[in-house]
Amino acid sequence: MNTKEDIFWGKQKDVELNETQRQAVLNTDGTMLLLASPGSGKTTTMIMKIGYLIAVKGIHPARIKAVTFSRAAASEMKARFKRFFPDLAPVDFSTIHSLAFEVAREYFRKNKLGYQLIEGNRNQDKRHILREIFKNVVQENITEDQMEEITTYISFIKNKLIPRDKWSETECTIPEAAQILQQYEEFKSASDPLLLDYDDMLIYANKAFEQDRELLGRYQQMYNYFLTDESQDTSLVQHCIIEKLVRNHGNLCVVADDDQSIYSWRGAEPAYLLNFKKIYPEASILYMVQNYRSSRNIVDTANAFIKRNENRYNKNMFTCNPSQRPIIIRGLADYKQQAKYLIEELKKSNHSGTTAVLYRNNLSSIILINELDRARISFYIKDEDKRFFSHWVVEDILNFMRLTYTDKRVDIFEKIFTKLNGYITKQQMETAKQMNNNESVFDTLLQSVPLQDYQVKPLEEGKETLRHMQGMAPLAAIYTVRHRLGYEKALDRMCERLGFRKEYLIGILNTLEEIAAGLKSMEEFASRLKYLETVMKASKSNKDSWVTLSTFHSAKGLEFDRVYMIDLLEGIIPSSNDIKQQQEGRLEVMEEAARLFYVGMTRAKTHLELITYEKRDHEKVSESQFVAAVRNIISPSIISSKSNVKPMKKVSPGSYNVNAIRHMDQLKVGSLISHQAFGRGKIVAMTSSDMDIQFHGTIRKLSIEVCLTKGFLEPA
Repeated sequence: MNTKEDIFWGKQKDVELNETQRQAVLNTDGTMLLLASPGSGKTTTMIMKIGYLIAVKGIHPARIKAVTFSRAAASEMKARFKRFFPDLAPVDFSTIHSLAFEVAREYFRKNKLGYQLIEGNRNQDKRHILREIFKNVVQENITEDQMEEITTYISFIKNKLIPRDKWSETECTIPEAAQILQQYEEFKSASDPLLLDYDDMLIYANKAFEQDRELLGRYQQMYNYFLTDESQDTSLVQHCIIEKLVRNHGNLCVVADDDQSIYSWRGAEPAYLLNFKKIYPEASILYMVQNYRSSRNIVDTANAFIKRNENRYNKNMFTCNPSQRPIIIRGLADYKQQAKYLIEELKKSNHSGTTAVLYRNNLSSIILINELDRARISFYIKDEDKRFFSHWVVEDILNFMRLTYTDKRVDIFEKIFTKLNGYITKQQMETAKQMNNNESVFDTLLQSVPLQDYQVKPLEEGKETLRHMQGMAPLAAIYTVRHRLGYEKALDRMCERLGFRKEYLIGILNTLEEIAAGLKSMEEFASRLKYLETVMKASKSNKDSWVTLSTFHSAKGLEFDRVYMIDLLEGIIPSSNDIKQQQEGRLEVMEEAARLFYVGMTRAKTHLELITYEKRDHEKVSESQFVAAVRNIISPSIISSKSNVKPMKKVSPGSYNVNAIRHMDQLKVGSLISHQAFGRGKIVAMTSSDMDIQFHGTIRKLSIEVCLTKGFLEPA
């Protein structure tokens, strides 16, 4: 007679599990950390595990809780479970936020506390509250960039459970960020009813479990089995909630990959996984490292690349898939060639399979949208750059163009006067505004408003420059605004005073110039911007398109036949801030940047191309150190294009060594090392740039930089 187990596996005969996946399904009781590499079938394994708990172990579906990272992931798992097990009752798949809200809501009801959510609330909106507080504290109107940063800062503080006296120590470029947060929290707490944002749900759920034992006990008894997905992206407060819920039974399955932890900037706690056995001493750890997605050359290269990181589980991703086309490193002469090259590649692929173009920053997508539209290639954009077309820099440029038609518009002039040569004060602007005489604003300022001597000439030149701009092609007009009217210098001052990232603002100007290229009039340019905005919004509905544009972050969990990773430069990936923090001793930020690069690589099934270039805006740029690392791994089988490609420096086979010494602090006088060419040796002397190493009685002077970069040394 068939047992329940025989029947279960018989019904799922089309699902083939490897030994580790099968172990993960069968290991039902106690705590388990399942480390799942990219493309290793973690979702299938989780679904099978839940089905096994119900069909074989006899656990009621209502006693199982599966927590995912996003609502989309929860919906997908729910749908897949139904496809796998159509005869079983549904399981509760949800996000941690929805679970926390359920707990917090009950806590408020018990304590007779009224509450109101302010995320997207028309009457009490979070952004409106922050906008008012920012203006009160900083005496400036908040920009969209600053709004995004302050909301990220607030979320980070809450998810990390950072105490109030440490708020000011948390990095943020917003002036007086800690004071803004304090006033924000005081305003919400003093309101009746109590005002809550999404992260408050987590804070209050954790607080409820700490203060109300009866409530905690009820939730502990409600679920006998917990499964959490994408746990490398879980924050400290989220981990604390789960810890309390499983404290009695300990039946917890955590599915994660420490090599794909890329959200520490919004509160994720990657170190939690590395310390998992300290938190759950009895836990078992399984390594699910067989990749079913990608070709062997992609898997082997990505596996070797991520080993550069030190703070990780020592695991080796592998695949039984054959090798396909070698990884391509495409070196172009100039940034402008990148989009054109991609268009040609897409045309050649002729709709066969799926293609993704991945980038670190959303700004990279705008030029692609422009070129794809001109080439009439349909695409889907995973995460649109909502800020670009309404960004204040874009609006500034349009306002300068509007002034070339008439400089009598005081309302327009008021929006850009602080970014114009002339150093006009707010009081002078207010005086001119009150006159409202329908004359040139420049003439009003020069003739009727008291000015300093140094202000007169720039204002006269500004008026004349705008007059010369009448009828000018938009590309030339943008250049004139940037350099002759002093706009870029004004941006410098704003970045210094308000903490804006200059490279991002300059990137917007460069993008506007790319869009303006070839257009004949400013009206045509303004229309083009409006049109591209509608194209971008419409592309959100093209989910079935064969071309996808996405940031590296949003591509996690996805897969494509072909992947092009673009804008691979030092200062972008890794970012300037990553490099700066590494120089200050914070190595973890560079490791996260490497994980982000790794996520991009592992989206590809058969074709992976890394694109870099030598010049941007007539200035020389450097390729990403991550590209150099990949080149060292795949050399000498590297593919180069026959045209528009800079020559790639040949590296001797095997020069990438996963055990290589890569950091200065690993080198000390007296250390025993092994050199690729000279064998075993001992460091006998060191300076800041060189070291003397004794090899079998011979002392050789070697460059520290060359040894670290090339990976010539490893511990003996």
